[in-house]
Amino acid sequence: MAPKTLKVITSPEEMQKWAMSQRRRGKTIGFVPTMGALHEGHLSLMRRGRTENHALVVSIFVNPIQFGPKEDFESYPERLESDKRGLKKVGVDVLFLPDAAAMYPEGFQTKIGAGPLADRWCGASRPGHFDGVLTVVAKLFNLVMPNKAYFGEKDYQQYLLIKQMATDLAMPVEVVGCPIYREADGLAMSSRNFNLKKLNRKNALALSQVLEQVQQAARAGERNAKKLKSIAESSLSKVARCEIDYLAIVDQNTLLPLKRIEKEARMLMAVKFQQKPWVRLIDNGPLVVED
Repeated sequence: MAPKTLKVITSPEEMQKWAMSQRRRGKTIGFVPTMGALHEGHLSLMRRGRTENHALVVSIFVNPIQFGPKEDFESYPERLESDKRGLKKVGVDVLFLPDAAAMYPEGFQTKIGAGPLADRWCGASRPGHFDGVLTVVAKLFNLVMPNKAYFGEKDYQQYLLIKQMATDLAMPVEVVGCPIYREADGLAMSSRNFNLKKLNRKNALALSQVLEQVQQAARAGERNAKKLKSIAESSLSKVARCEIDYLAIVDQNTLLPLKRIEKEARMLMAVKFQQKPWVRLIDNGPLVVED
């Protein structure tokens, strides 16, 4: 049953105090960090967290240090009242809603370096992005003190990096990856979808369609990664207002590019759609070769 009220905490100190009180009482905490503009993908993470823990915390914080100077920090969608309704519907116990001054007070200096797993793909396209992501997630983990934290696999590279960070730094949290949640027409749910203009919303369907084309080719026995990439590039080149940021066939654990796919392969892609402001979307999926 959903709680009658949603507790909103804005102070990092109060958040940590609440979390410590829960842990002292033997309660487990589930955590879903977000930047707001919530959609069903976010809510699916929360529903899982609700069933697996005594208490559930969601944070909404648009993290300025993970955005580059020419990225969409200023235009990132904000839907706080709608978000709160969704949180209440799912049964979230606490919304942690800090501002930048609280998270990065005067004199803040320390950042986490993402390491080689971030050297390619979104890390290469967005220099410093993953350092900012890991820094804020590490701080959120320290404040919320979760037993389990839930991340969607749409941001697959981010998920692997956070999991690696938790392992490397012996963080007492289980990082749980959850399947991509898609719209009925196949588009991977993303807060940035809210910013797509009507024509580009239609054009964006190409991402899931291309992914399905490549997956079908892999299931049919095509193992050459270069040929699989060419299928995707050929299809995306026909989509109006579409610019490929990157498209890769990789080992799904190391994210290193492959020449031939095996059972642990994955296709990653990022595409930008021309409008004002431009909208950058990502998608990915496993490539399974039938024996």
